[in-house]
Amino acid sequence: QVQLVESGGGLVQAGGSLRLSCAASGRTFSSLAVAWFRQAPGKEREFVAGISRNVDITGYRNSVKGRFTVSRDNAKNSAYLQMNSLNVDDTAVYYCAARNYFHTTYGGDYDYWGQGTQVTVSS
Repeated sequence: QVQLVESGGGLVQAGGSLRLSCAASGRTFSSLAVAWFRQAPGKEREFVAGISRNVDITGYRNSVKGRFTVSRDNAKNSAYLQMNSLNVDDTAVYYCAARNYFHTTYGGDYDYWGQGTQVTVSS
């Protein structure tokens, strides 16, 4: 079993930045791929960014490329999502998810999920 706990969400003005953290416990974090998903009210959950167990393998949805950066620190059993140049369309609950080895963009592939953290961007 893996437990994931997100933190770092909040209210920010458009153009601002936030850094989300995902703390993992329960098994060897370095063997896990981690992804960030988000879900806005009335919308489907969508993939935002992912990082595989090899830290040089990352992926992003097009709308966040160049603004968001996913990273991990295996020594701290944590993953991060640095979000810059935020806009109102980024408002959502952000979830951290984990699976073995390589990240994918499909939420159904993930075995473990955090409880989510709210990100609200005001105009």
